[in-house]
This record gives sequence, structure tokens and C-alpha cells, in this order.
Amino acid sequence: MMSETRERILMTALRLFARDGYEAVSVSAIAGELGMTKGALYKHYKNKRDIFNSIVERMYQIDAERAEKYEVPKEKYEIQPESYKNQSVEKIMDFTIAQFFFWTEDDFASDFRKMLTLEQYRNTEMAELYSQCIVEGPVAYMEDLFRELIQKEVLKEENPRQLAVEYFAPLFLLISMYDKSGEGEDYGTILSNHVKHFIQNHVKDSGEEQE
Repeated sequence: MMSETRERILMTALRLFARDGYEAVSVSAIAGELGMTKGALYKHYKNKRDIFNSIVERMYQIDAERAEKYEVPKEKYEIQPESYKNQSVEKIMDFTIAQFFFWTEDDFASDFRKMLTLEQYRNTEMAELYSQCIVEGPVAYMEDLFRELIQKEVLKEENPRQLAVEYFAPLFLLISMYDKSGEGEDYGTILSNHVKHFIQNHVKDSGEEQE
């Protein structure tokens, strides 16, 4: 169990990384924000990189827990192909909508996403993380799910990669729109309608799967 002080350091550092960028924030700045000395901080983390690694580890842990909660695959298809073979469109729909609120309203997830967004253009490691966590990774995940649903004849015969891009693009766009306007519009409802219409259009033999 993470100590209270270690947790405070982690969350404060992430908030500063999300606001100013990882590269711009020093250990001194993190310690100063917490009202502690650098020496006291070093008792909990070896350096700034150690804090960052702990943030990434936490993100992966949360991802796995959320996948388990919504009964969708936790691992990539190459690692755990069997978990992709018995998915339903209902679970995928529920998980997609939940992900919007997770990435926009959960403090940890929102700050993690903003940190990667800021740093993707000046740090190749951050760019790769941004792609795998927020862009290319989710698209590949949906492509694997759709391919299995097509093979099971739940979805119509179509290119799963194309379907994944069409399905995921509004989620990505709505997250960006939320960042601009905050709570000014019900983007969750827009996403829910998109998901419902998408499934209705692509489920094979009427819309029974999403009823």
C-alpha cells in the first residue's frame, strides 16, 4: 500500500506535469508545491524519473482494473487472444462511454492524458505513450474486437480497421471538445448516441444485439 506522503508526491507531480509539461517541472518545484525539502522527497522517490515511472505503472494498473470491471480484454490480442473471442457489443458500448468520463473527469486519468498531450511533440517516449494509451492503442484494441465480432457474424462483413477508426474517432474528438469547454455541453450523450447508431448500422440481422 502506497504511503500517504508518497501518494501526495505522485499526485502533485502529475498535476504539475499536466500543467507545465514533464520536462519543465523540477524535483525542487514538486517539493516546493508540497512544502517539503528535496531531501524529504528523495526518501520516497529516487528522482523525477522514478515518479514518472510510478505514474505510468499506476495508469496501467488502473487500465487493467477498469477492463476487468467492464469485462473487456485486459491485454493486447497477441498476449490474450481468447479474451477477445466472447465479447458482446453491449460490453463494448458500455466500456466506450465509460472511457469518455474516465479520461475527462477522473483527476488522475485527465492529468495523465494532458501530460502526454503536452509532451508528445518534444519527447519521443511520451509520443509513443500518447499513441499507445490514447490514439493508436485504442484503435488497435477496437480493431481486434471488431474482427472477432465479424468472424462470429455478430457484425456485418467489413474492414475491422476502418470500423475501429470510424468508431473511435468521435470519442477522441469529444474528449478534445470537452477540454475546450468543460461542462458546457453534454458530450457524453453525444457519444452515447454515436455508439448506439454505429452498432445499429453494423450489427448483422437487425439491431437485436444492442437491445
